[in-house]
Amino acid sequence: MSLPSPHQTVLLREAVDALAIKPAGTYVDGTFGRGGHSRAILERLGADGRLVALDRDPEAVALACETRDPRLLVIHRCFGELLEALQFAGVEIGEGVDGVLLDIGVSSPQLDDGRRGFSFRHDAPLDMRMDTSQGETAAQWLQRAGVHELTEVIRNYGEERFAVQIAKKIVAARRERPLATTGELAALVRATVRTREPGQDAATRTFQALRIHINQELEQLALALPQAMAVLRQGGRLVVISFHSLEDRIVKRFMRAEAAVDGLPKGLPLRADELPAAALRLVGKPVRASAAEVAANPRARSALMRVAEKLARRAA
Repeated sequence: MSLPSPHQTVLLREAVDALAIKPAGTYVDGTFGRGGHSRAILERLGADGRLVALDRDPEAVALACETRDPRLLVIHRCFGELLEALQFAGVEIGEGVDGVLLDIGVSSPQLDDGRRGFSFRHDAPLDMRMDTSQGETAAQWLQRAGVHELTEVIRNYGEERFAVQIAKKIVAARRERPLATTGELAALVRATVRTREPGQDAATRTFQALRIHINQELEQLALALPQAMAVLRQGGRLVVISFHSLEDRIVKRFMRAEAAVDGLPKGLPLRADELPAAALRLVGKPVRASAAEVAANPRARSALMRVAEKLARRAA
């Protein structure tokens, strides 16, 4: 088995440990990236084990397809299409899988590749698409979006308090010529935002907001979680690594809701065995990267991992 050399995969050991790998189990890596988690999962699987890896980035898929491991199937899909991907892979949904891992957000190679337009550290075309084979680029969206829509995206996804001012500047600037590069957008935002937290570039929040919007990242996460829940077997683990509060809020609320028994009127005279059963059990506390990992890989600083296990349905 020979997978491509990875970048520094965040919470690698912790995530794979949390999956509680069964040698003959079936697992899903919803974000292959550069293969770090997938490699570690395959190392723990036996000859009868199986791993289905998804990624929406054609470059990640091409890299993964260089692997010649019969236990690994790579599919070019977003994890928001998890059920369709598993059906394509020939996995019987009724039989389910033993674990699903989602490592949310942009990967280091995407940020480091200036051609992709994710980062203001490189002056490049404003693309920002994770799947470069389809969809609207950031430049195209910036050219057509109105002030209200721009404000909502930058405020809601970037948590940017200067969203209105930035939106107005974008609309004014494009009357003269389109914003086509990361350098042009970053310069516009820096000229608009006069104050910022120490050590943070003024363009950071706006770039985050555009990336999340262009790739519909939060919507895809909200779609993926119930699908993962539906496909997990009893005792199967759901492991999610998020990198900012917007993602983690969705994960936390979903897991807590599935782990709760509620919705019944207070004071209803029911025995414990008559109460509806929770669907998930929360496993441990949220996990953050160690100080040593953060020192080696600063991107790990904001990572937060949550784990839940699917419970059996209570017999009627």
